[in-house]
Amino acid sequence: MYTVGMDEDVPRRLPGRRNEAARNDERILEAARAVFTADPQAPISAVAERAGVGISALYRRYQSKEELLQRLSLDGLRRYLAEAEVALADDGDPWEAFAAFMRRAVDADTSSLTLHLAGMFTPTAAHWRDGERALQLNIRLLNRTKAAGALRQEFDVGDLSLLFEQLAVIRVDDPERTRQLRQRSLALLLDALRDTTAPPLPGSPPSWEEISRRWEGQADTAPGRRVGNSDPVL
Repeated sequence: MYTVGMDEDVPRRLPGRRNEAARNDERILEAARAVFTADPQAPISAVAERAGVGISALYRRYQSKEELLQRLSLDGLRRYLAEAEVALADDGDPWEAFAAFMRRAVDADTSSLTLHLAGMFTPTAAHWRDGERALQLNIRLLNRTKAAGALRQEFDVGDLSLLFEQLAVIRVDDPERTRQLRQRSLALLLDALRDTTAPPLPGSPPSWEEISRRWEGQADTAPGRRVGNSDPVL
C-alpha cells in the first residue's frame, strides 16, 4: 500500500515542479530585462539576485549570459510578432488597427531590448527567421493602412523601427509614469503620421541594411544570417 501510494503521488508532483520551473523562468526573464536594459554589462549574478533565485538554478536554465540574452531577445521579438498578428487580424478600421498596434507595441517595450542589447550577443537562426517574419508583417500592416489613405505614403518599415526606439529612450524612475510619457509622445507622432497632406519627409527612409548593421561583428557568422535581413529584435 505504501509503495502504491508513492507511485500514485508522482504524477501529481510533476506538474507542480514544471509549474515552479516555468515561474522561475518567467522571473528570470523579467529580471534579465530590467537588469540588462539598465546595464548591458551587468553580470548574470545580478539577474539571479533580482529574480530571487540561486545562481545555480539560473545556470541550470541558462548556461551563459549569451544564452540568456538570446532567449530574452527572442522572447521580445515573439511578443512583437504577436502584436503585429493581432493588428492584421483586425478587419475593422485600418487606421484604428494600426494605432492600437502602435500603442500595444510601445507598452510591450521590445525596442528597449534592441536599443540596449544590439551587438551584445550572437543572434541565432531563429532570430533572423522571426525577424524576417516581423519585417513581412510590418510591410503588410503599413501597406494596408496606406491603401486606406490613413498613413503618410513615404513612411517605411525602417522608420517604424527607429520610431519605436526613440520612444523606448523615454524612461523615468516610475514605470507607470514612463508608460504615460511614452504614450503621450506616441499620440503626437500618430497625429503626424496620419497627416497625409504634410510636406514630404527629408531624405530617404533607413534601409534594413543600415538598421541591421548594429548586429554585425558577433552576428556575421550566425546560421541563417543574410546581410540586409530584418532586425532580429524590434
